[in-house]
Amino acid sequence: MTTIIGIDPGSCRTGYGIIRLEGNRHIHVASGHLDVSHYALSEKLRRIFLGLNDLIHTYGPEEAAIEQVFMHANPNSALKLGQARGAAIVALDMPVAEYSARQVKKSVVGHGAAKKEQVQFMVTRLLNLTKALQADAADALAIALCHAQARNLNKLLRGHRS
Repeated sequence: MTTIIGIDPGSCRTGYGIIRLEGNRHIHVASGHLDVSHYALSEKLRRIFLGLNDLIHTYGPEEAAIEQVFMHANPNSALKLGQARGAAIVALDMPVAEYSARQVKKSVVGHGAAKKEQVQFMVTRLLNLTKALQADAADALAIALCHAQARNLNKLLRGHRS
């Protein structure tokens, strides 16, 4: 049994999603977002770090995955996103796998250019959830599911080589 945390970093809302792998099943453990939109930048980063640190201590994930930074039209936005991502990575205090938004969408929806609504729908279906998910939480769960799929593929490939 492995627990994975997925992080969708953001300078206003950082999404998190925690799943547990039981054989071939993916079980939803927790998800949500840290809303830091009302704070100055240094306080945002501190709250992201502390919030994720609390989640790590509460749920004890063994593996972590985070979305890679993509290029923004606004360099200032990209810089802030990078800082939020850095605060998240430091809080995780474990090796962190990184996936592009395109990789995540392709692994969950089957199409790298899927819309947010499609990701939300598929995450809800894959985890057998009854309630609609907030967008940042759905994205974070999609990142965790992408990591689960990638680790299973790596395990199969390692077994095939031996």
